Amino acid sequence: MNKLFKIMTVGLVTLTLGACAAQSASSTAASSNTGGSSAGTQTGSQEVFKIGAIPDLNAADLARGYDDLARHLTEKTGVKVEYVPSVDYAALVTAFDRGEIHMAWFGGLTGVQAQAVTPEAEAIAQRPQDAKFQSVFIKQKGLDIKDLTGLKGKSFTFGSESSTSGHLMPRHFMQEAGLDPEKDLNGSPNYSGSHDKTYLLVESGAFETGAVNIQYWEKAVSEKTVDTEKVEAFYTTPEYYDYNWTINDVDPVFGEGTKQKFKDALLAMDKDDSLVMDLLSTDKFIETSTANYDAIREVAKKLGIIK
Repeated sequence: MNKLFKIMTVGLVTLTLGACAAQSASSTAASSNTGGSSAGTQTGSQEVFKIGAIPDLNAADLARGYDDLARHLTEKTGVKVEYVPSVDYAALVTAFDRGEIHMAWFGGLTGVQAQAVTPEAEAIAQRPQDAKFQSVFIKQKGLDIKDLTGLKGKSFTFGSESSTSGHLMPRHFMQEAGLDPEKDLNGSPNYSGSHDKTYLLVESGAFETGAVNIQYWEKAVSEKTVDTEKVEAFYTTPEYYDYNWTINDVDPVFGEGTKQKFKDALLAMDKDDSLVMDLLSTDKFIETSTANYDAIREVAKKLGIIK
């Protein structure tokens, strides 16, 4: 029995030492693959640059557009880029704050929310129309509503609660017109979650009125994805800044100059470079700055949405 015990003990030690050696070799290989904080600047690196976007349209359209953008940015920057979808606006802001998303297509409100929790973040690019953006108020066709005061006593749906053009600015302009959305409507306002759902809810008769992003409204009208025999626009807001690309503090992770590299890649794009350009209804991106969204920030503070 003693001899058998010794044989089993030797075998167990041998297996343990072998496992430790394998683990050490694996750790060494992983260490050499990461190669430090600048490794992400090379295609094929283990470090992946992750982009996100607010889910203001249906997920399939977003995936097609942003997956194609990820391919384009990978080619132009030499950094492996991947699109990561978000379940809602707040989830994207949270992922950005955690460093799980390195660059995101935000609305004006989600952009300032992200910058509030991630001070190193910077707005770097927008579409030309984002400097003069607007929201549209819509109604069931035939309703006698000519301006915002006509919303009193009507059922109403915003888009996402975190949307600039589908909630923040429409609420702001309603209040400027003397309406309290929590008291003056027929019931509390609804939050549809996205612009396409808003106009479809009004079209279906579920709500009498709503507010949508002017870009998606005009696109829906031109592409006939909304029935203009059942729903129509009755008021367009004044202009304000809205969507933008905001980038996180990426240079410490991917190497010096990465932020500028991605900014340059975006600003060099034209309408034929990616499906995302059609998705976003633009021919190009132009330079912007965080300061351009100060007015959005002030409205959000006034309404108690951010501190």
